[in-house]
Amino acid sequence: MTNPSGIPTVDLEPWRSGDPDARAALARTVDDALRRAGFLLVTGHGVDPELRRRLRETARSFFVLPEQAKRPYATRVGGRGWLGPGAEANGYAEGTRTPPDLKESLTFATREPFADPEVNAAWYAPNVWPAETPELRELTEEYLTAMAGLERLLLDLLGGALGLEGDFFTRHMDHPTYGFNINWYPGTEVVGEPRPGQFRIGPHTDFGTVTVLDRQTGKGGLQVFTDAGGWRDAPYDPAALTVNIGDLMARWTGDRWRSGRHRVLPPPADAPAEELISLVYFGECTPGTLVESVPAPVGRVAHEPVDSHVYLRRKLDSITIG
Repeated sequence: MTNPSGIPTVDLEPWRSGDPDARAALARTVDDALRRAGFLLVTGHGVDPELRRRLRETARSFFVLPEQAKRPYATRVGGRGWLGPGAEANGYAEGTRTPPDLKESLTFATREPFADPEVNAAWYAPNVWPAETPELRELTEEYLTAMAGLERLLLDLLGGALGLEGDFFTRHMDHPTYGFNINWYPGTEVVGEPRPGQFRIGPHTDFGTVTVLDRQTGKGGLQVFTDAGGWRDAPYDPAALTVNIGDLMARWTGDRWRSGRHRVLPPPADAPAEELISLVYFGECTPGTLVESVPAPVGRVAHEPVDSHVYLRRKLDSITIG
């Protein structure tokens, strides 16, 4: 099913079924969508909606605490803990000097340390669990387990959509890093009136392989950019998860697929108290993975090979304020 934005909703069950005809049809739909917009909605993902609800509710109980209670958990982009107001401006990744994004985040990353001390120093640190919300850890870890399984399924599907061997991407997932943000988008009573050019999240593309988003709909919600339609509200289905590919995956496919450009609008003037919370899983791969563009005729551009995590670190640094 495709909506006016050109972003289809696809059911993942046919891929799990193993039926060759069903898989081939799904692969064609996915390839076409990722070439045009870099976005999909997926159903049949198997992630418990009650888990999603409870995680969102628990995170909110942290975000509404007074700032002085949250300050001990403060971190920087790429760290673990609380990203407070003014910490991030995603528009910087495009070279646009926007005001800071109008959001707060709880940010987490891989739970397993690495054997290589240099890799460990760069990409591992213990996650931070606020004492004020003791149930957050169990809910988050259950959600991250579900995301890890879904990410592997999606990467298997993406390999098939390119006509490549099934483990083309998943073989680089032995010990992946990943990022997970719980983003809180409060209303103007918290963030104030938006400045010119200020967004809840400024226009950008994500940096890694695949992003899996559980979002809420709103007037100040997600918009997606396509060449054909410009900026449009992203389609919404409460049962579906939103999936987009990032810069690393676009590079890997030789720009056959586009990194999904998107933004989150500021609190709307006609609904200034609107509040939204998103659960955002950023898929990555095992540190040291050499990303080489898939050659023609599948790929379109032969990019220089890059170390996946040298590339990711440069991207993360680009959006950090201060």
